[in-house]
Formats: sequence, C-alpha cells, structure tokens
Amino acid sequence: MFSKINKIIKILILSDVALLTGFGFITPIFAIFLTNNIQGGNAQVAGFAASIYWIVKSLALIPFGRYLDKNPGEKDDLYFIIIGNILAAFVIFAYLFSYLPWHIYCLQVVYALGMAMNIPGYTAIFTRHIDKGKEAFDWSTRGALIGIGTGISGALGGIIAYNFGFEPLFIGVGIFILISAFLPLLILKNIK
Repeated sequence: MFSKINKIIKILILSDVALLTGFGFITPIFAIFLTNNIQGGNAQVAGFAASIYWIVKSLALIPFGRYLDKNPGEKDDLYFIIIGNILAAFVIFAYLFSYLPWHIYCLQVVYALGMAMNIPGYTAIFTRHIDKGKEAFDWSTRGALIGIGTGISGALGGIIAYNFGFEPLFIGVGIFILISAFLPLLILKNIK
C-alpha cells in the first residue's frame, strides 16, 4: 500500500508521522508536566500556554505562506519544514530547563513559529507532488499513519512519564522531532 506512493510524498508523510507522533507522546500529559514541574503551574498556566501557541501560530501562518509563494522554487519550502521542525525539537529539549510559567510561554512562541513555518512549506510541496488521481489515497494514508502513531505514542508517553519521569520522555520526543526535521533532506535532490 505505502509502496504505491511516490518518494517525495512518502518522505513527507514519514516526516510528519515522526513529528506528530513525537508530540503525541506529550500532548495528552503536558498539563501534568506544567502542574508538577513549573513553579505556580496550574490549569490556568496550561490554558495560557495553549492559547499562546495557537494564536501565534495562526498569526504567523499567512505571512509565512505569502513569503513562500513569492519565492519561486521549492527549496525554501523544504528549508521551512526543516527549520520549523528543528525549532520544535529545540522547544522540547528546552522544556527540561524550564521552571517558571514565562519560560513555557516564551517556548510556546518559538514552537508556534516553528509549526507556522512547517505547515505552508509542507503543504506546498505535498500539493505539488501528490500522486495524480490518488490524492485522496495519499492524504488518507498520511492521516491514518499519523492517527496510529499518535494514538500509540499517547499511551506510551503516559507510561514513560509515570514510570521514568518527564526528562527521558522529553529527550526521546526531541529525538523523534529531530528525525522529522532531517528526513526531508532525503528528497532535497528531487525538489525543484
């Protein structure tokens, strides 16, 4: 099934699976991390952290998308994916050194900017290289693999955090996300 997808789409899907599966390890339990590891961490801090992420990401998406559209070629799109994912990995590792709410808020801004870079670059390349006549199959394969990965990682993240703590969990997640950043380099030669 996966073998019927072209190389560029395959690598993009694998990159997104690594990225979103990585975040799947911590997303369901992030509020617990905040309340247990951040001074003054509570439901309000968790709410503000989520709000900062979504608002900053939403505000940055369109300018980043316009920038990419104004620059011909796909290498900048690919570099936006890579840099965005590296920023996301940096945030995960930086959580280990955070102990105040404002640390988390600043990191959420960086995370949001990383994802706002990833999304327009990713969707632009995916749109241009999708298998003609198999668009629904390519997108549904991506969705299915991300869903399975995120579902499994959500359970594993809880198990790891409970049994070993957040430090090894965040290190593992950071590595997953770094993998997602470097996978697109496999298609650098195939990009226009």
